[in-house]
Amino acid sequence: MAIQNILVVDDSPTDRQHLFDMLTKSGYHVATAENAEDAMARVKQLKPDLVLMDVVMPGQNGFQATRMLTRDDATKHIPVIICTSKSQETDKVWGMRQGARDYVVKPINATDLLAKISALG
Repeated sequence: MAIQNILVVDDSPTDRQHLFDMLTKSGYHVATAENAEDAMARVKQLKPDLVLMDVVMPGQNGFQATRMLTRDDATKHIPVIICTSKSQETDKVWGMRQGARDYVVKPINATDLLAKISALG
C-alpha cells in the first residue's frame, strides 16, 4: 500500500511546520497533532498511512504513544517513524522495541526521511 496520508505528531510548532511543508511539497496529505493524546484521537479519526512521532512532549511521551498505537488492534497496522532529537543508541533501540518501524534524528534530513517513507510504501 502506497503511503499518502501522514500524521505528524510534534509539540514544536516550528518542527511541525517544517515537516508539514517538506511532506506536502513531496505530494503527501499531512495532518498534525501537538501531543500524544491528540495524536491518539487523530489516528482513530483520520486513519493515516503513517505516523511521524516526536518523543519529547508534555504529558505522554512519543515512546508511550508509539507503544499504544502499535499494540492496539485498531491501529497496529499503521507504521510509526520516530522523529526526535534523542540521538543515543539506547533511545533508538527503545523506540524500535516500542514498535516503531524506523527512527530519525533531528534535524531531519529531507532526503533520508523521504527515502524511509518510500521504503515503507
